[in-house]
Amino acid sequence: MDLTEAAYQSVPGGPLDVDKTFYAAIRDRTGEQQRLVEELTVPIRSGRAWVVPAGHVCRVTTIEGAQVADMNFWSLADPRERMWAARTRQLQAAHVTEFDRLWSTLPFLRPMVTIIGDSLRDYGQDTEGGRVHDLLGTRCDPYVSRMLEGEDFDYHCHSNLTRAIAPFHLTEFDVHDVLNVFQCTGLNANDEYFMKTSPAQRGDYFEFFAEFDLLVALSTCPGGDLSVPMFGPDAGDALSVCRPLGVEVFSLDDRVLEGWSQPARAAYSGQHGMKH
Repeated sequence: MDLTEAAYQSVPGGPLDVDKTFYAAIRDRTGEQQRLVEELTVPIRSGRAWVVPAGHVCRVTTIEGAQVADMNFWSLADPRERMWAARTRQLQAAHVTEFDRLWSTLPFLRPMVTIIGDSLRDYGQDTEGGRVHDLLGTRCDPYVSRMLEGEDFDYHCHSNLTRAIAPFHLTEFDVHDVLNVFQCTGLNANDEYFMKTSPAQRGDYFEFFAEFDLLVALSTCPGGDLSVPMFGPDAGDALSVCRPLGVEVFSLDDRVLEGWSQPARAAYSGQHGMKH
């Protein structure tokens, strides 16, 4: 047995074995099989939050060119259930693409979304070890900025997400480790996290299917396409490389969803060894 294979595996037909035929059919749906129910633009250096109902599709698009997006996901019914970046890295990958899923926190542990469309799916790994759509890093925040640069800046992704979810009665305590969409990252020879210029171009997209009712929030990173370093001696003002992102939410024809059901929360019924 190769002990460097994925540590978390399941048998064919198990919970990690995605029905690619079903989700590919959603990816390849026709215009007659969907209806646009919401459309919005997220301006530069800002955040927006919106609802994606169960069985709907959400697409994020680089409407003017490369732009990194930091995304958070919560159960609309109970925001204590939210995306678990670390477990998703273990169950899926550190960089996600089509047919990967984003998993929720304990004690829920179920797929929140299934990624069905990714125009950068063939990017793979570049010569410097960079890959796209990462779960390795987290959002930039004003606390680290103050620590490293000695200045306050209110439009880091943490702050953008905090403002975005305030109308939904959530606070910065609810903001969590993110999915970095369109971001190109990796680990260098010193095992240090790096970010490089996004390879996205105008019209690239990232699309996912909501497995149950979700609240989704997105920040347009103040680093824009990350071609300008945010920290260190070469850091500069990235305003000129910041661009808005487009968001669309689609409902689907019932026939496309035939046979699908919302995932149940984790089946573990024990009390962690505590007896009453």
